[in-house]
Amino acid sequence: MLWKRKQFAYLAVAFLTLVLQPASTAHALDPASGEVLLTVSGAISETNNGELAEFGLDQLKKIGAVTFETTTVWTEGVQTFTGVELADLLALLGVEAGNLRASAVNDYAVDIPVSDAVEGGPIVAYMRNGNKMSLRDKGPLWIVYPFDSSEKYQSELIYSRSIWQLDRIEVIP
Repeated sequence: MLWKRKQFAYLAVAFLTLVLQPASTAHALDPASGEVLLTVSGAISETNNGELAEFGLDQLKKIGAVTFETTTVWTEGVQTFTGVELADLLALLGVEAGNLRASAVNDYAVDIPVSDAVEGGPIVAYMRNGNKMSLRDKGPLWIVYPFDSSEKYQSELIYSRSIWQLDRIEVIP
């Protein structure tokens, strides 16, 4: 009887190893398709171009879209933003701690602690009010916090982390 239990345990482990092994490689990033809007480098475990993770609009959308309404100090009235939660993007890349050096097309950069990337927190927005954002209109990507959802998002420090014309992020451990 003991022998049968051991044999069953060995078979179960072998089966799970075979079944779960392909699933672990399923998280590998596909190569960027179309125009690359965001390049992530540094301390990441998932890449698709050497040591980089590059994302086009379609890839960002596949991560999962989140939409919220908020006012900002840079726009008039309530704005509707759609994008990928920063937390989901970082989870996909295997980032759990450290800081993000977020940079814009014009090389302006801000530092964002990874601890800011929480569910219901900031998003990497690719749409505002139902439209893709042009470079002239703070796009194509803008890190936006849900400013109206909590007082914790209504400070100069948080406003300073909301970078537009975002095109790259470096993850610093």
